[in-house]
Parts: sequence; C-alpha cells; structure tokens
Amino acid sequence: MKRRQFITLLGGAAVAWPLAGHAEQPTPVIGMLNSGSPDAYATRNTAFLEGLGAAGFVEGRNVAIEHRYAEDHYDRLPGLAAELVHRPVAVLFAAGGGVAPQVAKAATATIPIVFSGGFDPVKAGLVASLNQPGGNVTGTTFLTNALEAKRLGLLHELLPQAGVIGVLINPKNASVATVRADLSEAARGLGIALRMAQASSEGEFDAAFAGFDQDGVRALLVASDSAFSGNAKSLIALAERHKLPAIYFVREFAAVGGLMSYGTSFDDAYRQAGTYVGRILKGEKPADLPVVQSTKFEFVINLKTAKSLGITYPPGLLAIADEVIE
Repeated sequence: MKRRQFITLLGGAAVAWPLAGHAEQPTPVIGMLNSGSPDAYATRNTAFLEGLGAAGFVEGRNVAIEHRYAEDHYDRLPGLAAELVHRPVAVLFAAGGGVAPQVAKAATATIPIVFSGGFDPVKAGLVASLNQPGGNVTGTTFLTNALEAKRLGLLHELLPQAGVIGVLINPKNASVATVRADLSEAARGLGIALRMAQASSEGEFDAAFAGFDQDGVRALLVASDSAFSGNAKSLIALAERHKLPAIYFVREFAAVGGLMSYGTSFDDAYRQAGTYVGRILKGEKPADLPVVQSTKFEFVINLKTAKSLGITYPPGLLAIADEVIE
C-alpha cells in the first residue's frame, strides 16, 4: 500500500469513529398492562403521562408506549404480558387491580415493573417490603377495599332510615372475603341489614339488582373493583332505574351521575407511578424505590342526582365534602 493511500484510509477511519459513537439511541418503550378497558382508565392514564412528563419523558418525543387491555377478562392477561415481554419493553406498568401486577411479575424477572393498585403488595408477594421492595418490582398502592366500612357509614349517615342496604361485590376480587367480613362487622355496629349480591361482568348486573328489589334494599354500596370501574355508566343507570341511592369507590362515578363517592385519588397514585417509570428509564432500580402509599382521599357529592332522587344532604355531610357537583 502506498503511503498516500494509507494516510487517506486512516483519515477516513478517524472521521468514521466519532460518527459511530454518536449514533442515535433507540426510543425506550413502556409496556402498559391493564386488566380493564381504555375508557375506564382514560383519566388515570392522563395522570400517568403527567407523572412521566415530570420525569422528563413525553410520549411520541422521547418515549413510546404499548398498551394492552384485558377488558376485564383476567384470563387474557398472561398472553398480553408475554407480548410485551417479547416486544421487549424497557419498563412494564401493570394496573387495573392486583391480578395484572402478579401476572407481570410471573412473566419476567428482569424487566422493571411498576404497579398501581388498591392492594397490599407485600401480602400479594410482589415486594419484600414497602421500604425495600427488592427484585424488579415497585409502585404505588392506595386504600380501596379497606375503606368499604367508611363508605357504609357515609351512606347510613345520609339515609339512616334505610334499614336494608345492598352491596354489589365481585366474587373474583382477591379481597372479597375481607370485604364481606369488614362490611358485616360495620353493619352490626350501625344496626342495619346487608344484602350482598355478586357480579363479575355487566351481563350479571340485572340479576343482582333484581335480587335487591326482592330483598327490600333501600340503598346501595358498590364495592371497589376494576370490573365495576369499567361499567360505571351501566351501574349508575341501574341504580337510577331501581331508585337506589348509591355510594361508589372512586370520583369518576360521581362525575358521571353517581350520587356520591368516597375513596383514594386514583389519579394521584397513577401520577406518582408515572414519575417512578420515568426515574427507572433514567437508570434507577425498582429495588431502590420504596412503594408509595397514596393518602389523598376524596369525598364527592352530586347534588343534581340527589335532587332527582328526592334526597337532601344533611349539613354535616356537605361540610366534609371535598367536591360538590351541582
């Protein structure tokens, strides 16, 4: 090789090396695994994106998101989780109840997982402890089922004359036994009778409400469950048709016509989960991020619905409401 050719070749290589070093990095992908439906989680997903944005990530700009919804068919979750794992994604966000995070954990021991749900992640076997999760899983948790007795108390305060109160529960919910026990104990203390009906899908709602009519139910408590979140409008319509004043577990129900709701702010929990996903994308490990316990509660009253039912809220309840919809 002539000296001139050698210098030319060397110079070309020197120019090429920096270009290779500055190659564009691939956009990270977040996998969202949800046991519910897109419509039911629209506002919560918006809150998630807000948290993600606070950490410096914007969908379509420097991060991509793959959505998988089971539409309340829990048996679909393993297949959906496998799709995301094989994609592969940089982080899995599992939500919509306690089943999706457990399925996600069973699907991968290496991809970081962030969950958000109203369950005990330690009892569920997702993390070693709240402060030191260990492994590849962390997230946000909030009270849902643990607030059922409080909801029953609020309903009784509004309607003390309602001696028989109906409770709609999902028998597939992992906490159903605890919910039954807590509500039964609370009802004894209040001196009221409960009539519990089971439903795990919209197709079973009519039979449950027909049973309430037969049992002389005068008010209704809809227990916390993702399957009920996804069918809020149907449940509210049935409560109106059967003239049952009802309390629900999340603000979205009262916002679309439910009489009242009391529960944790799901949006706040999802916002914090989004921030955690962003921090993991920046290099932090799930094992080093303590599980966040959301403590923001909301009591929401819908005066328009109360008027249509001929109900007047006592001043005490109005005074403690966080939001009044007129």
